[in-house]
Amino acid sequence: MSTSVNIVAISRADAPLIATEEQLVAALQAVEGLELESGLLMEVPASRVEREAEGPAYSVYIAAASWERGGVEDARGALGLLDGARSLGFDLNVVPAELANDEKKLLIMDVDSTLIRQEVIDELAAAAGRGAEVAEVTERAMRGELDFEASLRERVAALAGLEESVIDEVASKVLYSPGATKLVEVFLAAGHEVCVVSGGFVQVLSPLAGYLNLSKARANVLDVIEGKLTGKVTGEVITGEVKKESLKEWAKEFDIKSSQTIAVGDGANDVLMILEAELGVAFNAKTALLEVADAQINTLRLDAVRHFAGL
Repeated sequence: MSTSVNIVAISRADAPLIATEEQLVAALQAVEGLELESGLLMEVPASRVEREAEGPAYSVYIAAASWERGGVEDARGALGLLDGARSLGFDLNVVPAELANDEKKLLIMDVDSTLIRQEVIDELAAAAGRGAEVAEVTERAMRGELDFEASLRERVAALAGLEESVIDEVASKVLYSPGATKLVEVFLAAGHEVCVVSGGFVQVLSPLAGYLNLSKARANVLDVIEGKLTGKVTGEVITGEVKKESLKEWAKEFDIKSSQTIAVGDGANDVLMILEAELGVAFNAKTALLEVADAQINTLRLDAVRHFAGL
């Protein structure tokens, strides 16, 4: 019995050479058990959109295929042996074919370094004169070397005494990742839901989510008293577990099958959410996330996620 899959090969920004369509097809046809049915290489131009960072052009090859030797995970293992990143300049992603059907989908994303380019807490810390110190802790937390909640509280403590107005100043300078606007527009226009869940802060996220008309947004709340940050967060801390549960909660609320969920993130705090989704996507990610993700994008174009859903 064969398994229907889609091959979504996305060029890497760090690749010294990018394979031609003929070279890609030849490499894929050499994989025993994989039968290509149709395919197309597309060149996507560079992205320059208001409120977004500039994004590079990239190439994407999309092919419908049948896998004759097991399920999707088996196909991923077989294509992994090609080492497409090194030999072809492409990440060779294997996606369940049903993700490209017309059923309603949930796209859930991390925010800092995924939906947006910055790590907001690092920007706030810089305004408080603690930028380098906090950025180092953030980097270690995203690599999975530190407990996220404990490290978050440590970093937020460095913001004590900061004027509340600085939050708005930082928020005004935030840039969306290249292609973020297009990605959200395409998913919403197709009748899908787009949600974000962040280890950052609702005071920054709310206007960002509103601008994109996101379906749902969830983040930590910075405690403010008399116009100054106290160095604490109020309420529930958005941990990796909360991110996973948010995916499940919103899929149920919007009546979306688990087989139609896509999660996108970049750091260790996204691992549980990535594992929960039908397709977990590592976006220019840390090693801790790359090791568990189903697919990866290694170019600075968030809109490349749409190819996994046939959009």
